[in-house]
Amino acid sequence: MIISATEQMVFQLPSIEDMNFLRLHNRCYQPRITHIDQLPHHRHLSATIQFPSTQRSSLISSSTISSLSLSKPTFKFSRIPRINASVVEGKGEERHEEGLSNNGTEMDYLAPDGNVYLNTLRLVECSMFAAVTGLVYFLSNSLSIENYFGCFFSLPIVISSLRWGVAAGRKTMVATAMLLFVLSGPVKALTYLLTHGIIGLTMGSLWRLQANWTVSIFLCTIARATGAMGYVFTSSFLIRENILALITVNIHASLSYVFAATGINTIPSMNFIYTLFGILVLINSGFFVFLLHLLYSVFLTRLGMRTLLRLPTWLDKGL
Repeated sequence: MIISATEQMVFQLPSIEDMNFLRLHNRCYQPRITHIDQLPHHRHLSATIQFPSTQRSSLISSSTISSLSLSKPTFKFSRIPRINASVVEGKGEERHEEGLSNNGTEMDYLAPDGNVYLNTLRLVECSMFAAVTGLVYFLSNSLSIENYFGCFFSLPIVISSLRWGVAAGRKTMVATAMLLFVLSGPVKALTYLLTHGIIGLTMGSLWRLQANWTVSIFLCTIARATGAMGYVFTSSFLIRENILALITVNIHASLSYVFAATGINTIPSMNFIYTLFGILVLINSGFFVFLLHLLYSVFLTRLGMRTLLRLPTWLDKGL
């Protein structure tokens, strides 16, 4: 009797008790995953798989282990929010947030319209203007050619005031004076302040405030006359001689000679001489300031700064 190969294969199915026993132990070997601990700033993943003791493992047969199907645990990772960086310069100081962009995550300190870039550009321009002015003034005094460049010594202060404000013009004037103080001494520095620094700062401040030319010329004339008188008093103190008295005495003698020559039997008083001297100083300063206004207007217009100027109608049409 021939038995086929398929009939020789005998499958021994487990009984109901064996299936219950396997189901019970299959539950015991299911891995348990604990919850993910979350910390305030960092997320740690901790998974703990607990197995029964070694005594229970000895009861499991090889067929039971092969029948177990352990599924891979899946973990969901949540996205950690980005922490905005803040710069703290020191204790008690406020946070530096000027360079933050609109979303607050990047710092654009070197942007062309940023505060740091503009402050650096202002500092560099004021320093360069002060250095060039101090050097030219020092060389012109050393070579005795100050009269040829005297009208340009106030121009850097005016440009700084127009571009960056009155404070920048004042810093340029002070920096130039300090440079001349180091190079030539206090006398040259004080002379620069009295003859060029005061008028440059006054003109630059008034032009920055868009003042009328009438007001600007009047105030700059007073500043120029005050600087000239200060220069006279300073020179008198240094040489131990009253230069103002010498000037007034010479004017008195000249007028007395003119009156005598013309047949006027009158001797001018000293009050009249002082008044005449003051009027002459104001007229001289007024003409000088008016020429400076014309020269600086033409020069700044050629430099492309016409929008910053408030020119009179007749000059605006001419330019």
